[in-house]
Amino acid sequence: MAKNMQPVAKRCKALGISPAAMGYAKKTTERGAGNQMRKKKSEYALQLQEKQKVKFVYGIMEKQFRMYYEKAARSQGKTGDELLVLIERRLDNVVYRLGFAATRRQARQLVSHAHFTVNGRKVNIPSYLIKPGDVIEVRDTSRQSPIFKRLTGEDAPLPLVPQWLEREKNALKGTVGRLPVREDINDMPIEEHLIVELYSK
Repeated sequence: MAKNMQPVAKRCKALGISPAAMGYAKKTTERGAGNQMRKKKSEYALQLQEKQKVKFVYGIMEKQFRMYYEKAARSQGKTGDELLVLIERRLDNVVYRLGFAATRRQARQLVSHAHFTVNGRKVNIPSYLIKPGDVIEVRDTSRQSPIFKRLTGEDAPLPLVPQWLEREKNALKGTVGRLPVREDINDMPIEEHLIVELYSK
């Protein structure tokens, strides 16, 4: 499995996004800022940067990202919206959104190590696409791991879960209430039409 090992803070600064979108709330990209002259970017550069931004945030490589775009282009809805919804449905992203992992990178690793079940069946594929009604749960054999033990008890953090997902405090289980829509993906600015324009050339 290909991995994106780029430094988070440095890459966020280059792409113009907040590290908080990656789950790294304490990181900063202010170092060295303010004295650099920036050239006006071309239309192609803006389109490419938008694609790279989404790929980096969700940890997706080019071949798989292209596959998502082609699938979105065949759908009946707006291609850009459908692309983001497809990516948001990835199991590693859902694990992150439910608060079972601090970052998407950690979520991808936890899924790959088979710590989760979907509807009672073990799934170790980060790109697995969830459906409405799916139940994502930490496996019984993984519940004593320090990573998951901190999520239960009186002092357990209660993450801000998006409206399309449901999770009870102290329960290592989440349910997909419905599919996400474009309005649900609002934790970072994305101009998806630029990605569509790039691939449409």
